[in-house]
Amino acid sequence: MVRPSHPGNVGSTARAIKTMGFHDLVLVAPPLTRVAFHPNAVAMASGATDVLNRLTEVPNLETALADTTLAFALTARPRDLGPPASDIRQAAVASRQHLHSHATGQVSFVLGTESAGLNNQDISLCQRICHIPANEQYSSLNVSQAAQLVAWELRYALASARQADLLPHTQGAPTSDTEPATGAEIQGFIEHLEQALITTRFLDPDHPRKSMLRLRYLFSRCDLTKEETRMLRGICKTMIKSATGRS
Repeated sequence: MVRPSHPGNVGSTARAIKTMGFHDLVLVAPPLTRVAFHPNAVAMASGATDVLNRLTEVPNLETALADTTLAFALTARPRDLGPPASDIRQAAVASRQHLHSHATGQVSFVLGTESAGLNNQDISLCQRICHIPANEQYSSLNVSQAAQLVAWELRYALASARQADLLPHTQGAPTSDTEPATGAEIQGFIEHLEQALITTRFLDPDHPRKSMLRLRYLFSRCDLTKEETRMLRGICKTMIKSATGRS
């Protein structure tokens, strides 16, 4: 982050990158000293204080990028002069390829000030320009929001390459909420449903037509769980009780 003027944005950026598994945040010439300890930064970090505590403050962008082998300058404005440009997704893929190709590779994304972004001198220190496709009539993003998008695209690119699980899941044993219902449980429910439909006079037992067959096909497509089957049988029980006064 180059010359960040709002401590709250620093805290929000720390939170944004931590949620995507990143922890290295560098501040270039921040106007305020000890930004990581500013109350607004701590509040907006919302628990990502470890990222704040380990952030680095440097006097200039040259120092920040001293060990970087591929740097992307994030900007919303088109540039007639400067490094090659790509969108954020292409930049994330290029970052992954760079890291996989070079054992000592280090990628950095450079974000500018909240008010003016990066200047030409900042951009000249980077090997690539990176754009976030946005509304052409209003393309300005809060710097921490831009950081969130960068971190997300990087995470997705890196995780996809190693076929990591991208969806949340529980680590515990299966429960009745996820355990599939057995054939016997589904058959018991269908019989209970038929009884309820007859009791409420929705179904004529002497002329059932194909109603129950259609319902059976319907529920066979639903992949019912044990818990769902029990819930449906509870509905059938209530229907019968309401129609007859007995369960």
